[in-house]
Amino acid sequence: MSEQEVSLLEFLDLSQLTCLNESQEHTLKSIVADKKRNTGSAYVLSDADEQLLITLPFNQTVKIRSIAIQSSSEAQAPRTLRLVTNRPALSFDDVEEDGAGGVLQELELSAEDVREGRRVPLRFVRFQSVNSLHIFVKSNQGGEDETRIDAIDIFGMPLQGTRDVSGLKKVEDE
Repeated sequence: MSEQEVSLLEFLDLSQLTCLNESQEHTLKSIVADKKRNTGSAYVLSDADEQLLITLPFNQTVKIRSIAIQSSSEAQAPRTLRLVTNRPALSFDDVEEDGAGGVLQELELSAEDVREGRRVPLRFVRFQSVNSLHIFVKSNQGGEDETRIDAIDIFGMPLQGTRDVSGLKKVEDE
């Protein structure tokens, strides 16, 4: 099976994008609005503490193989991530506790992973039919009060036979 892996940012549904605990000045939307990996000066910064809860909804069903997160501030770069999929609503309470139900994978990112924005492979079998990916940033590299993400990218492929339905509008009965 030689399916072509692509950046899945092009399939984001930006209208449904959320990030809990982001600062008002430095938002998730600022780094993914172009639907490609951010190379500019924008970044996401956490607000009250180091934790972030990012929801990346897709406009069609995708398979996810790997994730890349980059930060120009090593001490503020994400360290521990918990990944959940396809939840309509998610709060910090749902993912904070160790052994939280629904967490498909927990990742420990190295300083090199986030400095270089390396692709980190996921347990592919757990990410076969994804409509939304939720990334809980539990901690950062230096135990800092704020977490900073300069770029995020998700790699995989869209499922064949699904299509973008985000632009469809309900037709009112006459």
